[in-house]
Amino acid sequence: MVRHKERLGSLSEGVGLGTAEWLWYTSSRENRGSPCHPESPACRVDVRSGGNGPGLSTAMHQIPVCFIADLHLFSRRSRGHLLDDKIVAAARRSRICVLGGDIFDFKWSALPTVESTVERAIAWLCELMEAVPDCQFHFVLGNHDDHPELVSQLPGLSQKYANFFWDRFYLRLGDTIFLHGDAADRQMTPDRLKARRESFSHERRKRLANQVYNWIVRAQMHRIIPHAVYWRPVVASRLIKYLRHIGHGPEDGVRQVCFGHTHRPLEGYCQGGMLFHNGGAPIGRARYRIVEIDVETQDADSLHPD
Repeated sequence: MVRHKERLGSLSEGVGLGTAEWLWYTSSRENRGSPCHPESPACRVDVRSGGNGPGLSTAMHQIPVCFIADLHLFSRRSRGHLLDDKIVAAARRSRICVLGGDIFDFKWSALPTVESTVERAIAWLCELMEAVPDCQFHFVLGNHDDHPELVSQLPGLSQKYANFFWDRFYLRLGDTIFLHGDAADRQMTPDRLKARRESFSHERRKRLANQVYNWIVRAQMHRIIPHAVYWRPVVASRLIKYLRHIGHGPEDGVRQVCFGHTHRPLEGYCQGGMLFHNGGAPIGRARYRIVEIDVETQDADSLHPD
């Protein structure tokens, strides 16, 4: 765990954009919460570098990154296993692939034991990294796969594969932050999120619970509930507050936020000077996409940690 955090820390420091160098701002409160293009007034960039005053820009590098979350593999209702070819193709188009949590689902796993679920999860990760060895893979855990049995295997995986990194809560690359999104469930601080994760029950659901969930999916209610529960302005506002708690708010150079958890697709939703992306979840017939974006950073080479 220490080795992982040291490596990830060096990566984040290498590409993170501090307020002394870059400042993103929203120019109009009237535009807050509306979908917008990155160059619109609500998401415009003001470049300030090295204390030399406004208007002095530095050459930026654009790094292709794909973000995949909420596959809920091993759940009976997930069709994530049908996306393997698309995931490999997206990783081949990207320099970095971020796995944004709830890739695996222990709570609703159809496999017989926790051990078999862990074994299949590790095998899936290994196959993906071996299929695209030139891509960096960063696994950011979600509430459904932040299981101690799986977490205990990840340090060994990062030792075995030079292109594998992981963290429990978030990853910052350049002007973009990647997180699972359960920080949007309520007003969240880092300590509250950690406590919530540690109190999350991974106990396998009984037959009756699965039958109820099957009925919800057949009735398409799982496509309606996220829109009712996760209202876009509320989700964005909560995430912005959490990001400020961890020092990665819009004032710290974050322009894009990629997250999962809500199962509600978002593509470039703008609030507070930040663009929010969410691919949804491949549960039943719900809409899902792999998020593919360009991350801006001053130093492209620093994306490869030592």
